[in-house]
Amino acid sequence: MPSHLIALLPPVLHTLFLYLFLILGLRIFGRRQMGQLTILDLAIILLLGSAVETAMIAANTSLAAGLASAVTLLAANRLLHFIVCRSRRLRRAVLGSPVLLIHNGHLIEEHLKKAGLVEADVLEAIRERGYCEVDELRYAVMEVDGSINAVPCNAAVKRGERDLRQMPAAPQESAQG
Repeated sequence: MPSHLIALLPPVLHTLFLYLFLILGLRIFGRRQMGQLTILDLAIILLLGSAVETAMIAANTSLAAGLASAVTLLAANRLLHFIVCRSRRLRRAVLGSPVLLIHNGHLIEEHLKKAGLVEADVLEAIRERGYCEVDELRYAVMEVDGSINAVPCNAAVKRGERDLRQMPAAPQESAQG
């Protein structure tokens, strides 16, 4: 193998490792709707990019190392997307699954905590969808992309019922009210 290709091996390997590390880290530390990044979300994205940039190219600032790193990221992303589309188990591990936030007009506090949300986040999301109160909703679900979808109480739910049944169950309401 030519020496100029061998010199590009460290940036390629570092890039692959950092790509997988960041996917795992971002998966563990939660998800938000990408269209509504907070200042904290934006800061972490910028700092992560800056923090890993030098490590990805292994201190090799040549154009070839930068291109090798970029091609590696694009190829790894394409490969992971291909694999995730074909494996339900890996898709759930990498992307997560929907989280039921509101069930029959009641917030599910433990699911809010799991999703890293507070009540104000959910209330803002449902107001953006034209609803004023939680009790107007049959369901509100945080999708795997971080968006929150709402289904009003008066809606006929036909599609998606199977998916809702696969979500963690809502806590049983006490009969003593």
